[in-house]
Amino acid sequence: MKNVWFISDTHFGHANIITFTYSEAPLRAFSTVEEMDETIIQNWNRIVKPYDRVYHLGDVAMSKKHIATVGRCNGHKVLLRGNHDIFKLSDYTPYFEDVRAYKVYPAHGLICSHIPVHPKQLGLRFTTNVHGHLHANFIPDPTYSENRPDPRYINVSVERTNYTPVNLDEIIQRAGVV
Repeated sequence: MKNVWFISDTHFGHANIITFTYSEAPLRAFSTVEEMDETIIQNWNRIVKPYDRVYHLGDVAMSKKHIATVGRCNGHKVLLRGNHDIFKLSDYTPYFEDVRAYKVYPAHGLICSHIPVHPKQLGLRFTTNVHGHLHANFIPDPTYSENRPDPRYINVSVERTNYTPVNLDEIIQRAGVV
């Protein structure tokens, strides 16, 4: 049976990202960019089968030469372009079956994008936004005074998913839709 997976912000080959911090801790606790890339690839291939569908929600790689790294990952891949996916379409098509701006699952009220959609877009047609872009950050829930994630947003940036794709069934369960 074919599964559907989501992942974002792999930043393959981006050596500088392992020097970034989040709340005074390393954003990505890897010694080298090679260790980071290999961890993402191993986690991906451990659960994604070659016939599965994977939606990469943007920011594949920071340089053109590292886009090819995603070719080592299992699945039929679709790219939802991120702000760092700045190269020609022909640079992505050897590795992705399709390149889009967003993906919609109307039956589940899901809209998938790289950058989170505005909160006013959620409520009628869409109830949940699956996104990337924020890395370890999240959109705070406006109904609580403490800083907790807004349940209408599901961040699939690798820093929030243990560097592993997230299955559509888990997304639907977390979104609370049938």
